[in-house]
Amino acid sequence: MLALILAACTGAAAPTQSNEVLMTSAVGSMVASFFGTQTAMYTPSTPTFTPTYTPFPSPTIIYPTATFAPTLTPTFIYYSPVPVGSITATGTLSTPTVDSNSLAVGCNNLAFVRDVTIPAGTIVAPGDYVTKTWKVENTGTCDWLYQYTLVLTGGEYYESKDVKIQKRVPVGSWTELSVSMTAPRDNGTYTNYWRLSEGPTLFGATLVATFTVQ
Repeated sequence: MLALILAACTGAAAPTQSNEVLMTSAVGSMVASFFGTQTAMYTPSTPTFTPTYTPFPSPTIIYPTATFAPTLTPTFIYYSPVPVGSITATGTLSTPTVDSNSLAVGCNNLAFVRDVTIPAGTIVAPGDYVTKTWKVENTGTCDWLYQYTLVLTGGEYYESKDVKIQKRVPVGSWTELSVSMTAPRDNGTYTNYWRLSEGPTLFGATLVATFTVQ
């Protein structure tokens, strides 16, 4: 096509070509022009790099757990003593004098502590030979000597007699004093009273002997 136009413009006679050759040349020129234009118009894109970030997992902190031994609470167990046996006394119990100082005579005095034998309420057989013993304390200001004597001062008389203590008892000491007697033949409760003496002088608490005959 361009050759025809140029020939027309210049007025020169163009060489004669066949129609098929001219058409082939024209088509090839158009295709080349088209692709050249497309190549000039296309601007390739600039590649963009996008980094891929993979986060690390958060660390897990494990704290050790302390194990403490349990606190022990002591348990206290109390046991009550079990009595092996007991004696129940009946009758009139002899009691110590509350103010034994009022019974002092001179430097002599005696306080009753307790019954050792034949407590009040003891039962004996008729005619039994018994020994009554008391625990006493020298609460005076002088020692008791050998000639000090237990004297019967009242109550029923049942073949008993005065008894010398035959020992020395220091001030503040405890000792035991005893008298022996024969129980009456008749049933009943019998009581008599004794006191310690220095010669004719009686002093101290009254000691009581009581029992039941049956």
